Amino acid sequence: LRPELLQEFQNYAQEKIGGSDDKPYFFVFHGGSGSEKHEIATALGAGVAKMNVDTDTQWAYWVGLLEFYKKKEGYLQGQIGNPEGADKPNKSYYDPRKWVRESELTMTARVEESCKDLSNVN
Repeated sequence: LRPELLQEFQNYAQEKIGGSDDKPYFFVFHGGSGSEKHEIATALGAGVAKMNVDTDTQWAYWVGLLEFYKKKEGYLQGQIGNPEGADKPNKSYYDPRKWVRESELTMTARVEESCKDLSNVN
């Protein structure tokens, strides 16, 4: 993506349309996931009114699960038996309510970051 082109489009449209609005278009930044912060700022400055960040949030969700697995791997190899003992239960580790929550936390943090990047806080 080349968000710097957006301002060129705005300038061209303003030249053709005339008037006082220097940003006659409201752009949607499709494919914005993975963009650098300076690219996001450039796009916002050129009239982007919406940016899709679905891929970023999906990845953030996965990262929460992956980090949980890596941290608790010894507890996620069977229902019974872990680093604390061969007879120790693991239900509290493989219970989806536990690892889904970890994914939700990392996704929430990513959404908050996107909101800041997009000047959409408060």
